[in-house]
Order: sequence, then C-alpha cells, then structure tokens
Amino acid sequence: MIVEVFGKVLRELREANNISQEKLAEYCDLDRTYISLLERGLRQPTISTIFKLAKALNVSPSEMVGKVELQVKE
Repeated sequence: MIVEVFGKVLRELREANNISQEKLAEYCDLDRTYISLLERGLRQPTISTIFKLAKALNVSPSEMVGKVELQVKE
C-alpha cells in the first residue's frame, strides 16, 4: 500500500512541476522505466532515490514522505 501511495504522490508532484518521466529520470540520473515502475507502485525507492527525486521536484524529502504519510492515514 505505501509503495502505491508513494507512486501516486510522485506522479502528482511530477505533473505539478510539468515534468515528463523522461526529464525527471534525466534530472535524477535514473532510467525512465524506473520512474514508471515507481509511479505504478512496482518498485520501492531507496532513501537516496527519494532525495534525488525530491530535489528534482523542488520539494524537501520530508515533504514528499509527509504527503505519502498523510495519504496512507486516510
């Protein structure tokens, strides 16, 4: 469940920043297919990946995780 919620939050943040999966992957030095897997809840990010994603999406890692926490509690 948490992995799926993380993926939803990631997609929301990416779309709010008007960034494609390809561009986000480029900014984070990750593969585009990995971004897709994260957004679909098929992979779980490491802490270092969360930091890379947060930086590219102009949020703090704690804000990103906080959004996941809030949605999990709902």
